[in-house]
Amino acid sequence: MVGRSAPPAHLAVRGIHKRFGGVHALKGVDFEVARGEVMALVGDNGAGKSTLMKVLAGALTADEGQFFLDDRPVGVNSPNDAAALGIQIVYQDLALCENLDVAANLSLGTEPVKPGWGFLPRLLRPLDELEMEVRARSAIDRLEVRTLQSVRAKVGGLSGGQRQAIAIARAVGAQSTVVMLDEPTAALGVAQTRQVLEVVKRMRETGHAVVYISHNMRDIFEVSDRICVLRHGSNVATYRTADTNPDEIVVAMTRGLDPSTSDAA
Repeated sequence: MVGRSAPPAHLAVRGIHKRFGGVHALKGVDFEVARGEVMALVGDNGAGKSTLMKVLAGALTADEGQFFLDDRPVGVNSPNDAAALGIQIVYQDLALCENLDVAANLSLGTEPVKPGWGFLPRLLRPLDELEMEVRARSAIDRLEVRTLQSVRAKVGGLSGGQRQAIAIARAVGAQSTVVMLDEPTAALGVAQTRQVLEVVKRMRETGHAVVYISHNMRDIFEVSDRICVLRHGSNVATYRTADTNPDEIVVAMTRGLDPSTSDAA
């Protein structure tokens, strides 16, 4: 890493390769993120960011490489594997149901049911609406989302920033330790972007390891602790944000590093 020593990794991958026919999308990539840290993942179009993100989330299976969780070797071959290890991803489309309220979206797929109905199949048991509200309020309060007035508000009526915050809260509340955010402010205005960035900052306090994927240098330098640069499917370097600047990152993304000055890991 460029700069001082890195914090101990919570999630780490080593030597990740991924090929699509004749296209070698990831070429021995190393990547890590620690708890309580926001790690930015950057690179120009085609650098391999999305492919690496999908490998980490189990949506794609690596051809080669190793996964470690707190230095323990683990396998990630499907989204279920990733979820079981506490790895969650928030895609750009958010995957929210606009016709449902906030509480229902935050419990989607893990809806609590009322006790005493065990004689019925789970899908036929009545939902525990009160427990859903309690869960939702707990998740919202944990990230201090202050602009949301009610967990019974329909998602279809929320702003883009509020929807992004709901998607992040769902990922945080899903027994997760790693949350990956794919361009979370790409389609937002100034006020909505500010709201989302504040939520991302608070994820340090929840002890999550956060992977922040973005092209927006201003956002990256505001929220990240370290920045991992990919280029043409390979590692360029990992920088401590406080020790670099946007110009240096852009040069690394577009031209790589000068071998005579590089001390990248």
